[in-house]
Amino acid sequence: MTKGILIAGTHSGVGKTTASMGVMAALKHRELKVQPYKVGPDYIDPSHHTAICGRPSRNLDTYMMGTDGVRETVSKTSGDAEIAVIEGVMGLFDGLDSTEIASSAHVAKTLDAPVILVINVHGMSRSAAALLKGYSTFDPDIRIAGVILNKVGSPRHGQMIKDALPGDIPVVGMIPRQKDIEVPSRHLGLYMAHEKDYNTAEMAEFIEENVDLDAILALAEPFSVPEPKDVPEPEADVRIGVAYDQAFCFYYNDMFDAFRANGAELVFFSPMENELPDVDGIYYGGGYPELHAETLEAAKSTHKLKDLASDGLPIYAECGGLLYLCGNYEVEGRSYKMADVVPANTRMTNRLRGLGYTEARPLDKNFSAHNLRGHEFHYSLTECDRDARFAYEMLRGKGIQDGFDGLVEHNVLAGYMHAHPATFPVEKFIEKCREYRRK
Repeated sequence: MTKGILIAGTHSGVGKTTASMGVMAALKHRELKVQPYKVGPDYIDPSHHTAICGRPSRNLDTYMMGTDGVRETVSKTSGDAEIAVIEGVMGLFDGLDSTEIASSAHVAKTLDAPVILVINVHGMSRSAAALLKGYSTFDPDIRIAGVILNKVGSPRHGQMIKDALPGDIPVVGMIPRQKDIEVPSRHLGLYMAHEKDYNTAEMAEFIEENVDLDAILALAEPFSVPEPKDVPEPEADVRIGVAYDQAFCFYYNDMFDAFRANGAELVFFSPMENELPDVDGIYYGGGYPELHAETLEAAKSTHKLKDLASDGLPIYAECGGLLYLCGNYEVEGRSYKMADVVPANTRMTNRLRGLGYTEARPLDKNFSAHNLRGHEFHYSLTECDRDARFAYEMLRGKGIQDGFDGLVEHNVLAGYMHAHPATFPVEKFIEKCREYRRK
């Protein structure tokens, strides 16, 4: 069974992403097979994990996936790795509302994973001991196995803090202030891996100098997960186009796995650069269409999509994909013509319009007999025609309009909610693609 650790922080911004990426890079440079994971609904950090480790990073989210889903994902994806590294989210105990659900702590308990706690000690000395005492005793089911001190001002500063800490939890790293290994941020979070030119060898060397990797490897323990199931992948009988480029880059690898497990061959293409592929359905994920609106407006594939949708081509789109399928898209005062597939227009605003976990009740039981769980994060505002039809009523989250989400037009479903295959009826979408193929 693969051993692993979970790297968590006392709160957001303490440096757990930098520490996690650095530890992954250093372990990879030791030629170990490193399986990365990220707690929570995040697309950006996993893109960096994947680039560093050379293996797809997986999200672990107990709200969207349930505890069994988290265990099954780890069981399925970590078997051939030598070490698994999970990057936490927010502070260790921060979950859904005031609960532990979806927190790093909940994932750690679900997997019985040892926790390495990152503490930002800038402007702090002995107080770090009080902080660690609180975190280590708050929940007796959480095992804080080691500590990484971040933003250490000097060797003397680090030693002062180390001397004040309890001796039963080892300090496995003291990271000095080093801004050039951090990942810059923008309005929707950090930059994606393909937009950041960082030197993993330099990162690995920096971590080797300041973190005791041997100690971390010694603290790693086998996760509590079931034995992986040997389920053969069915022979593909439909082709699904996946829009994948700088404009559309927010996807869960688990969704790709679910498509393939239901008999789909995935055909990746760029809506900005390529013609539409010969496929039986298309999946448009989220991303940054606002940064590429002019290119998307001029793209050949944009102009052809409406006729294909009218002909019944199944299309599933999330967030940025929804904006692309609208008629007009206003960005910084300029209006761009988009695919005009759904009866709505959209515009970017300067404030957050939707953020957080979602739960949606399907309005058509034939689509799904159970509620869907996901998340939303967007700055845009979408205004629909009066006769627009929706797929979901939002029990949690804002959706597109008046508490509804998921615009339906022909065989097109487009909404703000980012879904996860744990609750999204992938098989229904694939069956629609089969029906279209048989036309």
